[in-house]
Amino acid sequence: MLYRMLKFALAALLLQAGSAVAQSMEDVEIGVESVADNVYVLTGRGGNIGLVVSDDGAFLIDDQYAPLTDKILEAVRSVTDQPIKFVLNTHWHGDHTGGNENLAETQGTLVVAHDNVRERMSSEQVSEFFGRTTPASPEAALPVVTFNDAISFHLGGHEIRSFHVPRAHTDGDSVVHLPEANVIHAGDIVFYGLYPFVDIDSGGSLPGMIAAVERIAELADNDTRIITGHGGPVINRKQLLGYRDMLSNVRKRLGAAIDRGKSLEEIQAMGITAEYDEQWGGGFIPPDRWIALLYRGQTEGRGPHGHAH
Repeated sequence: MLYRMLKFALAALLLQAGSAVAQSMEDVEIGVESVADNVYVLTGRGGNIGLVVSDDGAFLIDDQYAPLTDKILEAVRSVTDQPIKFVLNTHWHGDHTGGNENLAETQGTLVVAHDNVRERMSSEQVSEFFGRTTPASPEAALPVVTFNDAISFHLGGHEIRSFHVPRAHTDGDSVVHLPEANVIHAGDIVFYGLYPFVDIDSGGSLPGMIAAVERIAELADNDTRIITGHGGPVINRKQLLGYRDMLSNVRKRLGAAIDRGKSLEEIQAMGITAEYDEQWGGGFIPPDRWIALLYRGQTEGRGPHGHAH
């Protein structure tokens, strides 16, 4: 009897949470901004979406949350009547993959991602940082085409190249490059104007993130438009290098403090991010929490003084 009551109470809570999410999504507006000829960025709730339009179909990069699919489709229809042939997920997180199932089932869209995206979406994922468990995605939401290193699409005159960057924001990140349009979608490698979430529980790492930013910088020139995963939504190479410098300096300072045997609390008191907090510290991860996340990433599997076993 008690078990049944608890079960019903839990179901009611989940229903309440679900309706609260749906309610919060009702107020979301999808913004559409032209980035280059036939290339757009869509903003709303969750990761910034890339849209490439051609006479042979439309191509989406990420698709935010499931309750927003109709609004996203409306935004796409405001610039093209072409069907959405492909959606490429830059990584597995739900604010980038939540629309997969809707697009696959109602639009016939083919979902593409790195091998590790399908693997993570296929099983339950536990996030220590957020204190939550994400259940496995339904079969219809999973990427149908996966790749391990790079993949290219040739769609109505556009070449769309995607390549994997290892152990960055997660272990399944992809960067998307449109060489003719001179546009790059960085996914969650780049959070612009807020400290980035490094998903250590999903194989992410700060060194990998910095390396990925450097790969993007190598592809970019002064005219390249870079779509960010969050913030931005569009930045240039100079802004990207400023972001890289911030990440690199914090990493060096953190590493030096760990090597000197400093505890997390001592490092947090040192103000190693102080000069960056005004520009980057106002997002969903405040400076102290960000330092705690990076500290965990740098010390897990190491001895008490930060030295590798």
